[in-house]
Amino acid sequence: MNIRPRRSVLYMPGSNARALEKAKVLPADALILDLEDAVAPDAKDQARERVCAAVASREYGNRELVIRVNGLNTPWGADDIAAAAKVGPDAILIPKVSTTQVLRAAEEAIANADESIDLWAMMETPMGMLNANEIAGAGGRLVCMVMGTNDLAKETRASLSGDRVGMLPWLSICVAAARAHGLTIIDGVYNMIGNAAGLTEECTQGRLLGMDGKTLIHPTQLETANVVFAPSAAEIADARDVIEAFENAENATQGVISLNGRMVERLHADIARCTIALADAIDAMEHKPAAE
Repeated sequence: MNIRPRRSVLYMPGSNARALEKAKVLPADALILDLEDAVAPDAKDQARERVCAAVASREYGNRELVIRVNGLNTPWGADDIAAAAKVGPDAILIPKVSTTQVLRAAEEAIANADESIDLWAMMETPMGMLNANEIAGAGGRLVCMVMGTNDLAKETRASLSGDRVGMLPWLSICVAAARAHGLTIIDGVYNMIGNAAGLTEECTQGRLLGMDGKTLIHPTQLETANVVFAPSAAEIADARDVIEAFENAENATQGVISLNGRMVERLHADIARCTIALADAIDAMEHKPAAE
C-alpha cells in the first residue's frame, strides 16, 4: 500500500526569501510555495523567480514541494505554470478549480513536463462544491484536493466559527468526492495562530471528517497537525491486534469476530492495514536520509 503522508501542508509566501530558506528545516510533510494569494501583484515576477530557484536547489529534503500558481486566466498564470513545469516540483496547485475545464487547461499547459509532476486542486468556490465529483474524477495528473475554506466562506457566506457548522456540508462533500476517486484531501487553514487549543480541535474535527491533513499558515502549527493526523500508539497497537486476529487460522473463514469485547468485521482489518501503512510511511519519511 503506497501512502505519502500529508499531515501538515504549510503555505510559504513565494516573495519572502527568508521564509523560503527557513522552510528547508521545518518539520512539514509538504510545503506550498505560494505565488497567488500571499504575493502582491507587483511582486509576482520576483516571487516566481525565487520559488523556482528554491525548488531547483533540491535542498528541501523529504518535504513534498508544491507550487501554487496564479489562475491561468490571470496575467501571471501562464508564466507561472510554464516556469513551474520546467523546474519540476512534486506538484502544481491550481487555484479556484470550479470545473473540470480548469484542470484540463492545466493538464495541457504541462503536457510536455516530467510525468512525475502531479496536480493539486484548490476547492474554494460554490461552483467547485457543486462540481466536486466531476472535478475529483477528472483523472490525469490530479492526486489531491485542497480545501480553501477562507475563500469558500467569503463566496458562500458560511461562517468558519461555531465548529465550522456552516462549512461542514462543503467539507464532507469534498471528502466523499476525493474518496470516490482515490485522491488525498487536505483541510483548510486555521486562522488563529496563537490559539493552540482551537487548532487542535479543528485538526481533530478534520480528521474525524476523513481529511488526510491540514493546510497551515504558520510553523508553530506544524507539530499539532503532525500529531493529530498521525495514528496514535494506541491506534497502531489496536490495528495490529485486528490484523493478527484475522490472520489466525481459526478465523480464516470468519467474517465477524469478537476482539477485546467488541465486534470486528473484515472491513476493520482493511482499515487497520491502512493505519499501519500510514504509520510505516510516516516513520520511513522521518528517518529517510535527506540526500535520498
